[in-house]
This record gives sequence, structure tokens and C-alpha cells, in this order.
Amino acid sequence: MTTFDNIKKYAALRGLNLRDTATKAGLSPNAIYRYNQGVEPKYPTLKAIADALSVDVSDLSDEYAKKYEVQESPTQKTTESKHIDVDDIVNSVAPLTQRDHALSDEDQAAIRALVKTYLESKEGQDRLRKYGGYDNNGKKTDGK
Repeated sequence: MTTFDNIKKYAALRGLNLRDTATKAGLSPNAIYRYNQGVEPKYPTLKAIADALSVDVSDLSDEYAKKYEVQESPTQKTTESKHIDVDDIVNSVAPLTQRDHALSDEDQAAIRALVKTYLESKEGQDRLRKYGGYDNNGKKTDGK
């Protein structure tokens, strides 16, 4: 699929048209239509579109995934993220489930295990870097 096709696909999955997607990315309303004519967006533009659609740049363009995305070395192992307090997550779940009482110890243990497993996974680490403002070492970044 072309970059344009991928943008169109992810926009549709999110209930957006291409004009709304462009505007959400800080582009002119018709900017994305140029990519249907074989023009490839520059990396910062593609990154803005990816952020607007809540996807990775590699989801939109294989070309930029190969050139610009930071690749984890095969020997690098993801480690537990110390900046996330799993207990805070567990304690905030009860209101989300519209319960008026605390979760049982068994439920809390299950949620802790799920969150910990996710945070230690490559996908969890990637999401933390992308949306959480943290680097590979769990240190806060400036969010850029």
C-alpha cells in the first residue's frame, strides 16, 4: 500500500476524513491529497500525521520506518519501567468499572500482573516512549 492509502485507511478507522486528519496534524486541509499523486511527505509531516492518527510512522510508510525510526538492537532487553506506579493504575480502575467498592485482592493482583507484563513488553515500552514522554531508561523526556 502507498503512504496515501495507509493514511486514508487509518483515518477511516478513526472516523476521520482526510481533510480533518490534515487539520488535526496541523496541515492545510488539502495537504494529504498531494500524496495520492506520488509525492512522499517529509518525515516531520508524516510524523505529525501519524501522531494525529495515533499510529507509528512505520504504519504509514515503510520507507521512513527503514530510514528514521529508532530500532532496538537485538541484544537490548526491555526492563521494568520504574516511572509507572502500578498501584495507582490498579486503584484507579474501580471508578472506571463504575464500582462503588474497592477491587478484591485477587482482582488487584491480576491487574498488576497484566500491567507489569505490558509495561515490560516491547509494545509497552514503545508506547511509553511515544505517548508517555519517557526514554528507554525510564527517564522523563521533554516530550518532543
